[in-house]
Amino acid sequence: MRFNPEEIRTAAKEDFDAAWNDGRRYVKRANINQGYPYMELNYGKVHPVYETISRLREAYLRMGFHEMMNPLIVDEKEVHKQFGHEALAVLDRCFYLGGLPRPNVGISEERIDMIKGMLGDIDEEGIERIRRILHSYKKGEIEGDDLVPEMSMELEVSDSLIVEMIEQVFPEFKELAPVCGRKTLRSHMTSGWFISLSGVLKRAEPPFNFFSIDRCFRREQAEDAARLMTYYSASCVIMDENVTVDHGKAVAQGLLAQFGFEKFRFKPDEKRSKYYVPDTQIEVFAYHPKLVGSKTKYSDGWVEIATFGIYSPTALAEYEIPYPVMNLGLGVERLAMILYSAMDVRSLTYPQIPQYSSWTMQDSELAKMIYIERTPVTPEGEQILAAIVKQCELHGSEPSPCEFPAWEGTIYGRNVKVSVIEPEDNTKLCGPAAFNEVLVFKGDILGLPNNKKWKEAFENDSARTGIRFIDAFATQAAWEIEEAVKDGKKLMETRVRIVKVPSEINIRIKPLIQHYITSNKKKIDIRGPVFTTVRAEIE
Repeated sequence: MRFNPEEIRTAAKEDFDAAWNDGRRYVKRANINQGYPYMELNYGKVHPVYETISRLREAYLRMGFHEMMNPLIVDEKEVHKQFGHEALAVLDRCFYLGGLPRPNVGISEERIDMIKGMLGDIDEEGIERIRRILHSYKKGEIEGDDLVPEMSMELEVSDSLIVEMIEQVFPEFKELAPVCGRKTLRSHMTSGWFISLSGVLKRAEPPFNFFSIDRCFRREQAEDAARLMTYYSASCVIMDENVTVDHGKAVAQGLLAQFGFEKFRFKPDEKRSKYYVPDTQIEVFAYHPKLVGSKTKYSDGWVEIATFGIYSPTALAEYEIPYPVMNLGLGVERLAMILYSAMDVRSLTYPQIPQYSSWTMQDSELAKMIYIERTPVTPEGEQILAAIVKQCELHGSEPSPCEFPAWEGTIYGRNVKVSVIEPEDNTKLCGPAAFNEVLVFKGDILGLPNNKKWKEAFENDSARTGIRFIDAFATQAAWEIEEAVKDGKKLMETRVRIVKVPSEINIRIKPLIQHYITSNKKKIDIRGPVFTTVRAEIE
């Protein structure tokens, strides 16, 4: 709250301790549903694959490589040029691109009658406009998403009528089936490198060091824990007259060492792809201490992480490239799985899809979804809430029957006196569970006393809601007093006995979390004897 510095200085000179203690009144009390842990400074969460891409980009740039974007759509003839006799096997794994053909639509007399019946008074000139627009669409002069707006504008008819007319009069559009062409989605970054390097040589001379991190597409028979039909390749090339296999080893170590890999092994790749020079296709195995003892097939710390080789002159010659080229590539998702200790590439890539990943939430996340339902809306209501809690804290153990004045003042122009009471004999002002706090502990939502038994549960402040049973009850009572004043009532009593479910103590848990708790066989246990009453006398 704002304060007057001059007044504070004067008060401090007169009585420093009194002025210092009075500082409490300038600290605003947060609304119970808006304080910590509900109050948080949010931050964005990175996706592990994109974070790995970002780190790879920085790693390549630190090593002096220039970034390049390679063609994503590749004609199948390029694949034949690059892979030679292996082209058919490669193309079998490629996605071919197709599209809907543009039908040659005629307008018969029967269709003219249907058009006039739907669009109203359309003369011969209007029919001719439709014919001309359809012809332009067939020739590709009008794009598919412009067909309806163009026809609507020419005929001065609403878009919705045009859509309905096309659907009913020209069924050819609904019956269209895609036709495949000869263009493919890149299945290997290599498909793009040949095209790019051929173009670069027309404008510059080597040596060149380039890298590209982008999507590739592979028509797998099925996706599983280790492979997806679309993945990211982090690939680089070095074009130089004197390039050797050792360049590949040096790049592999220089790149992967930046991610914590410590030792490296290089083994000939048995696949022997025809776009590499024989005996230059090398698999890179790297040791990462994070993998040692893990529940993966890499528990010894060693993992196959990359492949490199020298492009074959027979493939380079097809692109008029007279220089040797070293190419290294690694799958981004493979690296991300190692860095994030993931067991399934699907759950790593698509954690938001239930079928791919289990649903886990931290205790702190669950705590933020537990709240008090009814809260006072006036400053006086907030004062009543605080006063009720204070009296319960001071006198909760007092034997009953008993009554303690809590607050007196004006709400909505009416005088109100609030007391905390317990009319029954041989008990106390508050029951033993009154000061239990709602928190989340190991995935369970609990109402617990803050004692030695539950010390571990109370050590995590981020999973404590800060809501005690008495806080929730006092909030309910303050709200009901406000409502009673507005309704013209003269007496209002709010009483709580044994709490069996959260709603009985004015506590709500969001349905999403209730579903999470049920799905994960966790529990919600918010119950206990609270036994206290608030009475308001209204004039």
